[in-house]
Amino acid sequence: MNRRNACLQLGGLALAAAAPWARAQDPAAFPERPLRIVVPFAPGNTLDTALRQVAEEFKKNTGQPLLIDNKPGGSGIIAAQTVMSAPPDGYTLLLANTSMFTVNPHTFARLPYDPEKNFKPVSNFLGASMVMAVNNSVPANDIKEFVAWAKAHPGKVSFASFTAGNSSHFAGVLLNQRAGIDMVHVPFNGTPPAVTNLVGGQVDAAFLPLLAVKPQVDAGKVKVLAVTSPQRSALMPQVATFREQGYPDLEIYIWAAIAAPAGTPDAVIARLNGEFVKILRSAELKEKWKTMDFETLPSTPQEFTRFAQADSKRWAEAVRISGFKASE
Repeated sequence: MNRRNACLQLGGLALAAAAPWARAQDPAAFPERPLRIVVPFAPGNTLDTALRQVAEEFKKNTGQPLLIDNKPGGSGIIAAQTVMSAPPDGYTLLLANTSMFTVNPHTFARLPYDPEKNFKPVSNFLGASMVMAVNNSVPANDIKEFVAWAKAHPGKVSFASFTAGNSSHFAGVLLNQRAGIDMVHVPFNGTPPAVTNLVGGQVDAAFLPLLAVKPQVDAGKVKVLAVTSPQRSALMPQVATFREQGYPDLEIYIWAAIAAPAGTPDAVIARLNGEFVKILRSAELKEKWKTMDFETLPSTPQEFTRFAQADSKRWAEAVRISGFKASE
């Protein structure tokens, strides 16, 4: 082989190697293979249903599946590190929640990721409130009765969260601080085990999305004492809000957003944003999510950045007031 042909062949190999990256930056060509979305919860979490509904539409619209990769634990840190170290080509995404982007930075002294530096937002995704549910053996039907019971049993009342260091954990910390009680925190990796242990009586109370416990409430196995939303839930209008019961600091709105690794080309981000926003704006999906007490939150990347920054300020103040810090 002469030198000219060898150079041409090497040049061709280099172009071939670069081709997938070049195509990834072309919004008309992207996506050309399945995408992976890393979720910080175990399978069966209440977000799974919503995410799978979106994945179905994503495949219909793009021809490519959106594969769900569950990476629970570590207050979302495991999932965040998985995505931040992935190639920034748009094929690995993160379903980030409230805690990962706006609570963790204030509760962990050392966080191995930076929400703004290590990720690029694609769109906000979903919003929901939580409820405080208790096992049927708990002799309380509202927050006033629960607080009185907890005060009579200091250090013996427990509450579950769907992972340590997130909003469901922090809700219990706030209630402890505001009501002057001493509930013991019991973290789980996701809502299913938290619900199972609540029903079984291994924990007395839990802060969870309404969808996670509604079947158990309907079956008469657990009770809901309060909701964290500003208004009562249409799915359970008989239950008063925390604000109505004298605890305005427990007005907590949880959300999830879609993000990509930092360095992902803007053209790919724009393409992903267009696909997800189209799905989230559909009237059919909005109606489906209403039955789950979820709200669609389509946004531009810039809108999400402003949203997250405002929410982070709110959590910074809540963390400061409570004095809570996550263990390393």
